[in-house]
Amino acid sequence: MNEATIRGQGNRQKDSSVRKRRRPDVVADAIREKIVEHGLSPGDRIPSGWVAPEQLGVSRGTLREALKALEIQGLIATKSGPGGGIFVSAVRADDAIQLLDNLFLFKAPSIADIYGIRKKLEPELAASVAGKLTDETIDHLKDTIRLYEEEPKTAEEEYSQRLAELDFHSELASRCENALLGFICKFLVSLLRDMTVCREIYREPNPQLREAGLHYQVRLLRAIKRGDQEEARQIMHDHMIEAEKYMLEMAAIRAPGEH
Repeated sequence: MNEATIRGQGNRQKDSSVRKRRRPDVVADAIREKIVEHGLSPGDRIPSGWVAPEQLGVSRGTLREALKALEIQGLIATKSGPGGGIFVSAVRADDAIQLLDNLFLFKAPSIADIYGIRKKLEPELAASVAGKLTDETIDHLKDTIRLYEEEPKTAEEEYSQRLAELDFHSELASRCENALLGFICKFLVSLLRDMTVCREIYREPNPQLREAGLHYQVRLLRAIKRGDQEEARQIMHDHMIEAEKYMLEMAAIRAPGEH
């Protein structure tokens, strides 16, 4: 088989792959590209010519599907009545995380993979917010800690307390000035919430783990309030090391060889 034949087959495979894309998806991409190219912002009206079937060369049904896809993605919003039309919309971080969670729903990353990233990023997150949180935010984080100060009486209460511990990390991520860093850290926490093995671990009574978590987070808040970036970074790093060790040990008990 000569090189030209191989290239020809490769091109046909590419063409076949392109043809498999649904027409509404192609149209949705074209509209999104125009939004990016022209620098439209949330609240801006999308020019009617951009979403005219005759201009796009598609049927009204195809256009309707394309706009619905963009609306589901959170990129546009449709308003009816006087002053209505199609407007650019801001995608909420929580909605984007939900979509990414679905991506990993049936092929979840390992606990080791998640903590491998958390050990790198969470200490930087902690350092980045040191000295920058308002008293109101500090009080809110303290209130979150109080949700798991008392020893749980039931498995459901244990589970709720563990989720509150994760909420503490999500709240820190939400306050990060580096939006990308905050988003990734929040997404990793969301993955842990969704994983079946993690849910099982979180339901296990473990007073020592709760005390260790409280110890780290109380110290962390003090360092953050003082604006001590290096201490905040080190405390969070130590916290992630201990959390990873516990989660991997518990996961190994449930499924030897599978983390």
